[in-house]
Amino acid sequence: MECRVFYHDHCFDGACSASVFTRFHRECIATAKDFSYSGLMHSAGSLFDETAFVDGENAIVDFKYYASPKVTWWFDHHQSAFLTPADQRDFLDSQAKAHATRTKSQGGKFYDPAYVSCTSLIADVAREKFGFDTAPLAELIHWANIVDGAKYESAEAAVGMAAPAMKLTMVIESSGPGFVPRVIPLLTEMSLQEVLDQPFIQAELGPLMERHVAGIELLRKRTKLDRGVVTFDITDRLTEGYNKFIPYYLNPAATYNVGLSRSSFRTKVAVGTNPWTKVPVAELVNLAEICERYGGGGHARVGAVSFPPDSEDDARKAAEEIAEELRRAGS
Repeated sequence: MECRVFYHDHCFDGACSASVFTRFHRECIATAKDFSYSGLMHSAGSLFDETAFVDGENAIVDFKYYASPKVTWWFDHHQSAFLTPADQRDFLDSQAKAHATRTKSQGGKFYDPAYVSCTSLIADVAREKFGFDTAPLAELIHWANIVDGAKYESAEAAVGMAAPAMKLTMVIESSGPGFVPRVIPLLTEMSLQEVLDQPFIQAELGPLMERHVAGIELLRKRTKLDRGVVTFDITDRLTEGYNKFIPYYLNPAATYNVGLSRSSFRTKVAVGTNPWTKVPVAELVNLAEICERYGGGGHARVGAVSFPPDSEDDARKAAEEIAEELRRAGS
């Protein structure tokens, strides 16, 4: 039987989540002979394609809930995990039925927005409910928490790219189709440095490091700080990935940033909170709630809204409104 793992694509936590789930399933569930991987991205319109599900088991990790009997496993930690109230009701119904009838071979659906990373959620559930040994994956889990939770000691450390996990994050965020499915099985068995040393990854790394340096200089010219909010617009450059901490590295006094970028399939408004801000947590704005009003979502401290690639004007209007709301909140 095949198990297809759907994961948040171009995301370090998404790749790590798929990897931890694979090893857990292989060692503790053992109902699948083969594993395949399919990346999911937040975009305007439908996020799921029913035809992509296999006849065996289907798992969704680090991504929104999808109410389908074909989904066997689901793990997520985002505040905006449910697209509709109906999806949330379906999840709650599945939980009620699971308590009464589910066995480990029937899968499971697990949600906890208190987790820093989905990787750590999967690891804890797998260890506590299924007896999975997470010790061999300690490095992966540790760095998934740092990367997804922005737990770097400083903006300089986040932008400096010294650690293997940081370099892998950059490659994963910027990779083309079919790249991450090659990385996920390696993360299951190798250290991060061993994964980084793979020739096909090294071939991507050199040009990306050059682009990273160019990205710093581009944002140095494009970022503007106004009443604690950094804004920038790089929609004239077709790009999906850039280091999310550069705005704070260049503008350490900022509390929030609102950035506009464009790729082949979407125009994106990215909204974030400076991890090193001196503003008390109780005074910070919940960014997921703001992004949800525009059809997006995320976490309390970081969120995004996706628009069709030809809807730059709509995206720009949303970015301006969000930025102004954050300026008012901080004044």
